[in-house]
Amino acid sequence: MKLTAKTDLDAPIGFVFECLSDHPTWEREAAERGIDVERPADMPMSGLGAGWLIRLPFRGKVVKILLRMTSMARDQDLGFDYQSNSIEGDLDLSVMSLSPRRTRLHLTIDIRPRTLAARLFLNTLRLGRGRVQSRLDMRVQQMGMQIQNRYARSQR
Repeated sequence: MKLTAKTDLDAPIGFVFECLSDHPTWEREAAERGIDVERPADMPMSGLGAGWLIRLPFRGKVVKILLRMTSMARDQDLGFDYQSNSIEGDLDLSVMSLSPRRTRLHLTIDIRPRTLAARLFLNTLRLGRGRVQSRLDMRVQQMGMQIQNRYARSQR
């Protein structure tokens, strides 16, 4: 199942890319939301191959996800792959300059099942795709507003 979302930001492409690749800030935000983020010892702290072991509550259970950075092109995109016991997939964040002070952020998530239960869950998501898509769009808009607010604060 593939999901995409995009938003336009009133910030230069370099600033947006720096915010997206600011791993400590995203780790703190995840912790504030009750998500446990750990850096595995065998992975680099930044750049290609950087990884995170994420534990989050989902439907009464703790889900463990291993997230790894697979690609990084300066001021263009960040690529990640992830896997858990039941799902795997890819996540791509790309940025495109619309003007010197305006940037488009595009998110693509590809989810693939690894188990029969995950296949059934993804089929349920497909049935409610409109609701899932609107929640993803809303979250990407919120992320875009956070980046815009950081840019506005940095210009003061």
